[in-house]
Amino acid sequence: MRDQAEELRMRMLRSQQKLGRSIAVVSGKGGVGKSNFSMNFTTTLSAIGKKVVLIDMDIGMGNIHILLGKTVPTNLKDYLVGEKTIEEVMFEGPNNLQYISGGSGLSGVMEWNDKMFNRLIEAFEYLQKNYDYIVFDMGAGATSQTLDLLVSVDDIIVITTAEPTSITDAYSMMKFIYFKDPDKNFFLLCNRAFSEEEGSDTTSRLKLAMSKFLSKEIVVLGSLPEDPVVRMSVKEQVPFSILYPNADITKKLKQMVSSFTSIEVEENDIPNQNTFISRLKNLFSRRS
Repeated sequence: MRDQAEELRMRMLRSQQKLGRSIAVVSGKGGVGKSNFSMNFTTTLSAIGKKVVLIDMDIGMGNIHILLGKTVPTNLKDYLVGEKTIEEVMFEGPNNLQYISGGSGLSGVMEWNDKMFNRLIEAFEYLQKNYDYIVFDMGAGATSQTLDLLVSVDDIIVITTAEPTSITDAYSMMKFIYFKDPDKNFFLLCNRAFSEEEGSDTTSRLKLAMSKFLSKEIVVLGSLPEDPVVRMSVKEQVPFSILYPNADITKKLKQMVSSFTSIEVEENDIPNQNTFISRLKNLFSRRS
């Protein structure tokens, strides 16, 4: 009986310690619709009852708030330099989504000095305890300033298009991260596909390349079509998943979100420990 009671207490403790998943949305090159995907992906997650925070890490070119038609008085830079609390740089978007703007001046502070790194860790620890998903909208490509974060997050969502340069850059991005962490979870999607066949062919080629040359299996989420509603929603500064709920691209996105959350639950049925934070701390300590 004592063993059963102890096991029950341990289960309750593990459940209480379950932390939010950290996700980085990346692309090998610009112009593939990464930020637009990040916005619609997170608002769709929020719509199904998940607590989500979207952090704009597109260094020097943050535009998440612009996609929402908002002017934000504070951003991540203000928090990192100690001028604001994390709550003061968070704003509410559609479907109760919370977001943090990167700000146009963020590039000048992303040097991972001790003070800013400690504040970053404090913020991430707070967010992990209070949100189901922390989604980082990363800048195109990878830099020394963002690599620590990419290697530390739980999941990487890679966006490509069918263009040869985009495919090559997406593969290079995954290979770059893979060599830093072979166990990283990769989720791949093709954006702006002109047909189902084009999208399927693109993701299949990348999946095969990762398997053949790196012996790494990745998860294909599917493809999103080239759809004029995307351009119209950007112009209206409202996510297409909200402005056009019956559009084909919105339906495909909902399928992606459903697939992602089901895969995430299956692979992580044991409540995760604070691996994201510990990995980030470990990487920074090596550089110090």
